Amino acid sequence: MKPAVVAIIPARYASTRLPGKPLLDICGKPMVWRVYEQAKKARLVDDVWVATDDVRVYDTVTGLGGKAVMTSPEHPSGTDRIAEAASGILADIYVNVQGDEPMIPPAMIDEAVRPLVDNPALNMGTAARVITSPDEITDPSVVKVVLDEHGCAMYFSRAPIPFHRDEWAGPGGITAGGCLKHIGIYVYRREFLFRYAKLPPTVPEKLEKLEQLRALGHGERISVVVTKHESIGVDTPSDLEKVRGLILCDCGNCDH
Repeated sequence: MKPAVVAIIPARYASTRLPGKPLLDICGKPMVWRVYEQAKKARLVDDVWVATDDVRVYDTVTGLGGKAVMTSPEHPSGTDRIAEAASGILADIYVNVQGDEPMIPPAMIDEAVRPLVDNPALNMGTAARVITSPDEITDPSVVKVVLDEHGCAMYFSRAPIPFHRDEWAGPGGITAGGCLKHIGIYVYRREFLFRYAKLPPTVPEKLEKLEQLRALGHGERISVVVTKHESIGVDTPSDLEKVRGLILCDCGNCDH
């Protein structure tokens, strides 16, 4: 029997660069609702919820016919918010779908979920994509991941990893190839999610500001699916305008 899978979208209202980010309008729909609609299309997902700290987000989602739950405004990470929401939502597997990726492909969600559905020994999963631009390799906002021979993460970093000693030492400097960009979708088995949220932070996690390093630091395996799909996170006003333009074009409402 297939395990029950629930996608939970953490939607914190406050944002330094984009205040009220979950409710920003993207071609007639709030951003969080576009994420909700994409998650609903994933074939392996049985249900979708939004976990928020603001009644405006809650009212918007429920008013559109979706499911939402109020959570504490004090959570330091999306994982903590997911764990609180999951305590009242029964499932075997939970998917943390970022609330600022309104164009996330449903197929990518399914790819990330599949390893935990097929292998009961796995407790956590995520996704990555091959980097094609040298700029992304050196960009600290683009998180890189190195995998072992079994497709599990060895390390995540904002630095260029793995470092191609011979290739990058030449005249051309750093070039794309052989590096993976981490995509911030996380899949957790129920028991592990609650245990993970209680684990103390590790030194690498504090230095890199990457909470997934907590799991690795405590000896957990993270399955990583290498996908061909791409998703665009909305962190800045320019990201917002880019996504608006892409969605307009996708709907056939522009001249491009």
